[in-house]
Amino acid sequence: MSGANDSWTIYKDNAGEWRWTRTASNGRIVGASSQGYVNRSDCVDNARRNGYSGG
Repeated sequence: MSGANDSWTIYKDNAGEWRWTRTASNGRIVGASSQGYVNRSDCVDNARRNGYSGG
């Protein structure tokens, strides 16, 4: 199960769309956006629905 020490990365992919990944403290990716977003805010909203609490 993912924990409070997970790190989140919000980035632009090679197509210029916004995506996120969630990485556990052991370095394993435990979550990722299933699609790219044109707007960063839409990407952040999706990440929040998946446990992200940052800005």
